Amino acid sequence: MTYPGTHAAGRRTGTSSRHGGRSAAPVPPQVPERRGPGGRRLLAVLLLVGLVASVLPWWLGTPAGSLRSTASTLTAGGRITGLIAGYLLLVQVLMMSRLPVLERWIGGEQIGRWHRDIGATLLVAVLAHLSLILVGYADLRNHSVFAEVGTLLGGYEDMLSAFVATGIMMVVGFSSVRAIRRALPYELWHLLHRSSYLVLLLGYGHQFSHGAQLYKPGPVRTGWIALYLLVVAALLWGRVIAPLAFNLRYQLRVADVVAESPDTISIYLTGERLGRLAMLGGQYFRWRFLTSGCWWQSHPFSVSAAANGRWLRLTVKVVGRHTADLRDLDPGTRVWAQGPSGTFTAAHRLRERALLIAGGSGITPIRAMLEELPPGAALIYRARTPADVLLSRELDWLAQERDTSVWYVIGSRDDPGPRQLMSPDGLRQLVPDVARRDVYLCGPSGLVEQSVRALRRAGVPRRQIHLATFEL
Repeated sequence: MTYPGTHAAGRRTGTSSRHGGRSAAPVPPQVPERRGPGGRRLLAVLLLVGLVASVLPWWLGTPAGSLRSTASTLTAGGRITGLIAGYLLLVQVLMMSRLPVLERWIGGEQIGRWHRDIGATLLVAVLAHLSLILVGYADLRNHSVFAEVGTLLGGYEDMLSAFVATGIMMVVGFSSVRAIRRALPYELWHLLHRSSYLVLLLGYGHQFSHGAQLYKPGPVRTGWIALYLLVVAALLWGRVIAPLAFNLRYQLRVADVVAESPDTISIYLTGERLGRLAMLGGQYFRWRFLTSGCWWQSHPFSVSAAANGRWLRLTVKVVGRHTADLRDLDPGTRVWAQGPSGTFTAAHRLRERALLIAGGSGITPIRAMLEELPPGAALIYRARTPADVLLSRELDWLAQERDTSVWYVIGSRDDPGPRQLMSPDGLRQLVPDVARRDVYLCGPSGLVEQSVRALRRAGVPRRQIHLATFEL
């Protein structure tokens, strides 16, 4: 392949050679039917209805004119925020359950966004509940706030566990701040995040021992207990039963590990009944390799080739100890997988034509999607140097087989060539009908943010921009 320079765009119409070693499926995969947003909208409505229903018992059970003093008003605010926090906690656990129906309806990417936003709201609601109750009770008893803390801890059952649960939530919320999360090792962040399950356990007793609307037997208490049981059942199904059934059915194992570049590898997997695997290009699995040093943690990696009934492939950039260990996987190593997940697929397109923008190893889900998008797609692949371009021979072959225009934009973001080409005018010059296409973006956060700004200024509606993000 000849590159036009360190900061220019090269257009390729394809080459007749296929990737050596393993070719793509001999018959191109069918373009999947579109999946509308109906399931996501229905779930959003149900969650909002549940939020209203969680506060309704307080509204119906509070007599008119009862909020005449400062203490009663503060206490009422504390009870309302407590009910909201309890409901949002259950929603958060449901979002973390990996329930297959949720993955199909809204996808792992959207679940991750909802989980992030709900998590921030939940933390605010918990802190507001704690603050309002403390100040309200202290005012009612003419105590200081610190004296009231001692009274609550010493005289109320399950109150200590509630304070511990609040502390755990604060640690999880603090570690989820983007800058802090990036600084933490993935394994440590994941372990901290997993501790949030303890919040559900530690907060349960407090809710039903002291909740003004929940401690009395009746339909409200029964309904909340049923909701807890439903969420726990979803957690068991999504985290235990469904993955167990998936892995017993497909029995995945490592077939080969191939070096794509000095810091990137492709792992080929075989298994049983792969022709029945309902997977779309662009989706990802959470992979756990059952070998020494790797078995105790799972990581999300997208597939880098569409389903073909014979093998699966994930292409991984080596960036830490875990991914470095994957270089040494032996053929036959068992693999535990959960998925597939994600809506970064051709099935979720809104338009017939698409523009795909990838940066570095972000090409992997896009490479798989190219096999399933309708003909006429366009791909812009950003890389700092020619050596950073991955799977180039496969991309050139797909350009010919799928009538795809491919541009390789080489150089740093500050070089004049890439900067001009990734501007609104540059994008319109490369793809004149960009505003009438779906745009799929996967790559470093800087590239994604810059591209989204340029696309919006180029007239692309926000709903037509699809981002690949991996969840929790």
